[in-house]
Amino acid sequence: MNIDAQLGSLYPHLAAAKARRMEAMGFDAVWSFEAGHDPFLPLMAAAAATSRLHIGTNIAVAFARSPFATAQSAWDLQQASRGRFHLGLGTQVRAHVERRYDMPFEHPAARLTDYIRCLRAIFDNFQNGSKPSYEGPFYKFILTNPAFNPGPIDHPQIPIYVAGVNPRMCRVAGEVADGFHVHPMHSPSYLADVVRPAIDEGAKMAGKSVDDLDLHASVFAVLGETEAERGASEQQIREQIAFYASTPSYRALLRHHGFEDLGKKLSGVMRAGEIDKMAAMIPDELLAEVAISADHGGLGPRLKQRYTGLVQRIATYFPIPDEDAVEKWAAVVKGFNAA
Repeated sequence: MNIDAQLGSLYPHLAAAKARRMEAMGFDAVWSFEAGHDPFLPLMAAAAATSRLHIGTNIAVAFARSPFATAQSAWDLQQASRGRFHLGLGTQVRAHVERRYDMPFEHPAARLTDYIRCLRAIFDNFQNGSKPSYEGPFYKFILTNPAFNPGPIDHPQIPIYVAGVNPRMCRVAGEVADGFHVHPMHSPSYLADVVRPAIDEGAKMAGKSVDDLDLHASVFAVLGETEAERGASEQQIREQIAFYASTPSYRALLRHHGFEDLGKKLSGVMRAGEIDKMAAMIPDELLAEVAISADHGGLGPRLKQRYTGLVQRIATYFPIPDEDAVEKWAAVVKGFNAA
């Protein structure tokens, strides 16, 4: 199992120093995500600043850009990093895809399946000069010329990850992807009983199994060396859980643990604009299912114990604060690897 860290969503000129720090801490990979900033640009800086650290998106919004545009960014990052890039894709939700990105969203699981198949056809054209002849239900790649082909690279096999929560998207990952980004709103039992079986179901359609994919989990971790630090961290985690639980997309997890009514109540409070009340509505029982609690000395072994046999990569949800010493997190990584 690998231990990773969040690079976060940030300006590209800040990424090099952060990536160097995380490589010095001993992490195996860093992940960017698409929020206030483009997810690909910071990774180019991270690739140039490091020699061992893997880099990836968790996630880039697939439907925000065409398969060809994504393929160009991924190809350049794979070449710049000398084979250390992982392409993580997600769908986002209908409202944001249609009203923020002004892009189509219908049939998101089938659309993402087609998107990834189109991407692979483009990669094959880049590497082998194959004829552009892909025509799927949503995307096509049937025209190019040498001016638009970057040419072959030393590491053309770019791992593609799919992000999801519900079984349908898990099946997409199993069928067409190399990995799966487990949403932070998860629990070990949900992974074992819902996520992994659904990935395996999709994988069998492609002659694979769930064990052929890399699963990466971002984990809510209540961290602190003192009671006050733990309290502040717990409040932050409760707020994040409440935000996700208020969204219908995560009802399957709540239902799995018997908290479906809580999701509906949180949705109502969110609609009423009473966001400050939501964190207090998260029961201790749900917090215990979807988050771990530890000091930094115990974090590594706690992660390893909780997730062994479920995922291949692990990271805490929140990016490491800039003020934290390299030695502090190097000890976390060392404890994880020794556990």
